[in-house]
Amino acid sequence: MATDYYAVLGVRRDASQEEIKKAFRRLARELHPDVNPDPKTQERFKEINAAYEVLSDPQKKQVYDLGGDPLSQSGGAGSAGGFGAGGFGNFSDIMDAFFGTASQRGPRSRTRRGQDAMIRIEVELDEAAFGTTKDIQVDTAVVCTTCSGEGAAPGTTAQTCDMCRGRGEVSQVTRSFLGQVMTSRPCPQCQGFGTVVPTPCPECAGDGRVRSRRTLTVKIPAGVDNGTRIQLAGEGEVGPGGGPAGDLYVEIHELPHPTFQRRGDDLHCTVTIPMTAAALGTKVPLETLDGMEEVDIRPGTQSGQSIPLHGRGVTHLRGGGRGDLIVHVEVQTPTKLDPEQERLLRELAKLRGEERPTGQFQPGQQGLFSRLKDAFNGR
Repeated sequence: MATDYYAVLGVRRDASQEEIKKAFRRLARELHPDVNPDPKTQERFKEINAAYEVLSDPQKKQVYDLGGDPLSQSGGAGSAGGFGAGGFGNFSDIMDAFFGTASQRGPRSRTRRGQDAMIRIEVELDEAAFGTTKDIQVDTAVVCTTCSGEGAAPGTTAQTCDMCRGRGEVSQVTRSFLGQVMTSRPCPQCQGFGTVVPTPCPECAGDGRVRSRRTLTVKIPAGVDNGTRIQLAGEGEVGPGGGPAGDLYVEIHELPHPTFQRRGDDLHCTVTIPMTAAALGTKVPLETLDGMEEVDIRPGTQSGQSIPLHGRGVTHLRGGGRGDLIVHVEVQTPTKLDPEQERLLRELAKLRGEERPTGQFQPGQQGLFSRLKDAFNGR
């Protein structure tokens, strides 16, 4: 081999592509003609340029590692080391080698995916508990039927941009400490599409889509709750240029119920009964989600006691079964008594030995966490 390219860049023969690129960047910054105009330095810059051209190309590197010199076939290292078409002379390649980035080339498509959309619907408690179907009105973008999403008026087509000639970008040369550097930016005439629409569609103004109101039927599964979102794939906004539609999300808002309060999949309600009913026991009718039922109030029921009706709550959204319906009992003490009622109650108190009750005193009211602690400790 006439030239040891590994030695030129100062890397090992088993160096990775990243190590080779870093070594070239470091040497190029030191030896570039704009930084160091010495003739010997310029020759050295050509050498590292040629070495990087060989070692950064997997095919050329393989030929070199097998004992050949891929640059000798095109005039040797000297000709390949310049800034011509045969060497590492493309300024975008140099910028890529220095900074590890490369701009996207070519025109961008006029057809893009549409955005997702969301709509909120209100449901009653029983609809959320058992599921239902609802028709909803959706105002979204749909494909323009006049131009079929092309954006051009009927009988016309998009034309190649005469400024960028279909490339979607224009280039300009500027000078920097690295020399002349070519940069690219989107074409201002076609906005990077590479084509222009001389006669836009009068219906969609060239966008390929129009606003329209549609009616969709949404299946609401049993067990949904406030904030639950149902995804309808492909029912969102159609994209520019008639691109594929995004998704539509239906967010559930559950309306308050006059009797029940929902906590997870359980339902809670409070029934107020007189003290005589709590003492003697009774049956109270209750309109549940499943129909009319009777709540059995056993004799001696205390205020604050809970009566569970198992399986009368909301259907579990994932998995089978339902939550419970919890009835909280509140015992009402009369505030006004007529003379006869007062007499009877005094007789009852005398019979029960409660004419002058001493009461049962305890340390202050326990908080929620204290009660939970006592429950865990079995107190």
